[in-house]
Amino acid sequence: MLSLAACVTCSVAVSVLLKIARGRSIQVDQAIAVNYPVAAVLCLALLRPEPAQVLQPGTPWWILIALGILLPGVFLAMAGAVRHAGIVVSDAAQRLSLLIPLAAAFWVFGESFSGTKLTGMGVALAALLCLIWPTPGTKPATSAGPTTLTRPGGTATLTIPLLLCVWLGYGTIDVLFKEMARSALDFSSSLFAAFVLAGITSFTFLLARRTSWHRRSVAAGTLLGMLNFSNIYFYLLAHQQYPDNPTLVFAAVNVGVIGLGTWTGARLFRETLGPQKIAGLFLAVGAIGLLLPR
Repeated sequence: MLSLAACVTCSVAVSVLLKIARGRSIQVDQAIAVNYPVAAVLCLALLRPEPAQVLQPGTPWWILIALGILLPGVFLAMAGAVRHAGIVVSDAAQRLSLLIPLAAAFWVFGESFSGTKLTGMGVALAALLCLIWPTPGTKPATSAGPTTLTRPGGTATLTIPLLLCVWLGYGTIDVLFKEMARSALDFSSSLFAAFVLAGITSFTFLLARRTSWHRRSVAAGTLLGMLNFSNIYFYLLAHQQYPDNPTLVFAAVNVGVIGLGTWTGARLFRETLGPQKIAGLFLAVGAIGLLLPR
């Protein structure tokens, strides 16, 4: 169970780091850029990919290029969502992104769906609406003082698009990795290539802006890369430790992240949630239960 706990902890720790970044004078775009070469090096050392495989005929370059653009873009959206909406709702929106690959399996890849899964998809959509819809008369989430979500006409104009980008972006990335799995390229090699391309995209963007680098942001990016890769590594390790029970891993990670994220947001950052958001969290957990692989 240690691998499951480590996976959940690393996932929430990423959100915590993004949450405190602005208050610690950390440039999030720089930290995200540095994160990718760090994650690539860790991937090379621990997962033992074969980079030469990427150069073989049949490599779906359009998927790798899409991942190279989406990964940093969605990471920036997650940072914005954590800042404006808080850890609780942002982590829940990320976990509800599982709805997108499930929908793709049904509509794109022609898989058959049970009534339970269709019900779960409906519940997941209801949960997402509860989480992203602004609660009238409340203030934006910040790291100073009690926080709620968000006043109409204020940061709601940012919060809703950011949460939707997190939900849609992570779901699309999951679909792309699933499509990549249909190619001859193994997972570790495709992950390594995606990290490298995401790093190239991020550094090209920052160099074009002639950004002024800060050591604190580079240090934060190194930590971010370690946490980001560790989240993936421990998830894979958990699946290896429980090869006959993938449902346990799936449920423990998704529900665990929502639970620990809620506790962290409430205790460390005093994020407060109204009845609508609490209902959304319960619906999110229920949706994950209905959507568990069987």
